[in-house]
Order: sequence, then C-alpha cells, then structure tokens
Amino acid sequence: MSVDLTGTYLTLDDGRPAVRFSRVYDQPLDRVWQFVTDPDELAQWFPSRAEFELRPGGTVTFSGDPNMPESTGKVIAVDSPRHLSFEWDGDELRFDLEEVEEKRTRFTLTNVLSAEDTASRNGAGWEVCLGTLDAKSRGERVEGPHAGAGAPWKEFYDGYLAAGIPSGAPVPGLD
Repeated sequence: MSVDLTGTYLTLDDGRPAVRFSRVYDQPLDRVWQFVTDPDELAQWFPSRAEFELRPGGTVTFSGDPNMPESTGKVIAVDSPRHLSFEWDGDELRFDLEEVEEKRTRFTLTNVLSAEDTASRNGAGWEVCLGTLDAKSRGERVEGPHAGAGAPWKEFYDGYLAAGIPSGAPVPGLD
C-alpha cells in the first residue's frame, strides 16, 4: 500500500525540530476550533482525551490513550478561536486556525518535538489522527484515531523512514 505523506519535517527558528501538517476544511472557523478544544470532539481524532483549562498556564489533563498513562500538561497560549498551544508528553503542540474564505478554515498543526528521533513516529501517528479528523470534517462517521489493525500507521511510518525523516525513538505498543 502506498500512502501520501502530508507532514513536513522542519527546524524552527529557535533550532527545535518539528513536524507540521496543514489542511483546509470546509467548515467555519468556530467549528474547527471546537474540533481542537472541545474534549468530546477532540477525543474522536486526537490520540488522548484532553480536557483544558483554556488560559495560559492552565492545566491540560490527558487520558484514554492505550499506549500512554494518564498525564497532565500546561497550556502555553490561547487566542480563541485562532491559536492553541500546549505541552504534551515533553512535546509542544501548536494549533493555528485561519479563515481562508467564508466557511473554510486552514488548520495547521505543528508538533514541536522534544527529540529529533521522534519525527517519523509522530508524523505517522498524526497522519492517522488527521485522516480521522479529515473524515469527521466531511461529516463521515469516525471511529477515532486508534482504529485498530486497519489503521495505516505502519505504512506512514515506512514512508517517513524512506523519506529520510529522523527516526529511532521507541514506538509504544511495538517496542
């Protein structure tokens, strides 16, 4: 099975490694903001259930990921309904939303990595999660990001490896 990789590996201006994904959804800005910040909406596509105190310095509580224990993070910045960034398991996640025309929103996720060798693993994971969000944005029934053995995570991972994206980090559930 051949997969199309949608993530970009980059080094930020401050020298930190990151993977970035961008989509345009045929949804208004406020609806896409709900996909990112409402715990019930987010749980349908994000790897963990996340509950936010939506203010800088607020707590984020993560639960429900079969490969990670429950944990907490910190909200770094909020500019509703355009930006949310928070800490998650040593990484920083940045969600940027931009209205591109009426009822269309550009969604950009930047996963700032705590370690470069997680780029292929995380990139593959986001491909699966965002594929679920893509379907959700089209109004299709979704089963969540952990769609079992049918999820093409390994194919995406192999694609990132073949593209020369840094790898080597342990893979929860496989290593």
